[in-house]
Amino acid sequence: MYRGPSGVNALNELLQQALNGTHAVAEKKLGSRIFRVGDKVMQTRNNYDKEVFNGDIGLITGIDFDDGALEVAIDTGYLFYEWSETEELIHAYCISTHRSQGSEYPIVVMPVMTQHYMMLQRNLIYTAITRAKQAVVLVGSRKAVAMAVNNNRVATRYSGLLDRLKPIKK
Repeated sequence: MYRGPSGVNALNELLQQALNGTHAVAEKKLGSRIFRVGDKVMQTRNNYDKEVFNGDIGLITGIDFDDGALEVAIDTGYLFYEWSETEELIHAYCISTHRSQGSEYPIVVMPVMTQHYMMLQRNLIYTAITRAKQAVVLVGSRKAVAMAVNNNRVATRYSGLLDRLKPIKK
């Protein structure tokens, strides 16, 4: 979940403050977000011009106030994001289970709260836990963990995909 006191947005703000809260480094407020040198960020959509893709994670290494851009280091090199392009970036101190799919992390800390009852499903807990290489920490309540483990119902999706896959009859 993104909203609420234990949601991704609130946790990113708290973790940014705890891990990179010094005002001794360059920072720029864009909209409601503050970007600082040293911030961990994630690309949220494919950008073929920059050759960066949804889910790529990087580190802000510089802020160019004269040209109005952030410098971000990712695996393939350095990218520059003009202020208007920063909507493609989110802070990545904390990411959703959905965004973590296909990746691994040394340690996963997952809030498991009854307030997130809509998301308490066994498959989501499994996905989050299997992203960890070394350790997993579940933070929350035993009741919420039990709710998730005992909920094996996956919501039915009505995407229309099956109809599109059926051969067209003439």
